[in-house]
Amino acid sequence: MDIDVSAEAKDKRLNSLVAITVVILSVFMGLCGIKDGNVVQAMAQAQASSIDKWNEYQAARTKLHIVEAARTQIALLAADPAKAEPTLAAYDAEIAKYIAKTPQLAADAKAQSDLYDALNIHDDQFDASDAAISTAISIAAVAALAEAGWLLVVAWGFGGFGIFMGLCGFFGWGFHPAVLSGLLG
Repeated sequence: MDIDVSAEAKDKRLNSLVAITVVILSVFMGLCGIKDGNVVQAMAQAQASSIDKWNEYQAARTKLHIVEAARTQIALLAADPAKAEPTLAAYDAEIAKYIAKTPQLAADAKAQSDLYDALNIHDDQFDASDAAISTAISIAAVAALAEAGWLLVVAWGFGGFGIFMGLCGFFGWGFHPAVLSGLLG
């Protein structure tokens, strides 16, 4: 009877450790999911802003070419160059405006694209966290069913990596599992 009691105590301890592990990992995973959702929203906004800025840049460049072509035509076809001078001056002002405007539009579009890339790193971190923690929870469940403590240690390893990756995402740390992202991406 002593053997049965100690086996039940060992079983109970393992099950308690599995339960605590699952709760901690599940709560952390839920928090990461909220933050990851916010990162994905920010990525979508950055991408939309980048596209808008590139469209605005392209429109300004197109307008520049149209104004330049119109100015050239007027300069070449004007019967009286003196009468065409005010129109040419107006076109020169438009050309200067577009030439001054386009570099800033390109820089703004590039900045939004860079922001998207930076946020994507954190999204990858949260994805890696989610995958590692899901694996840890699955292994912990098997550890409880198989009554194998060593499997729980393996689950803790995956869980630890998942927590580390989640913390990287939360705090903006630069660690990026390139091999894992390349394999899964």
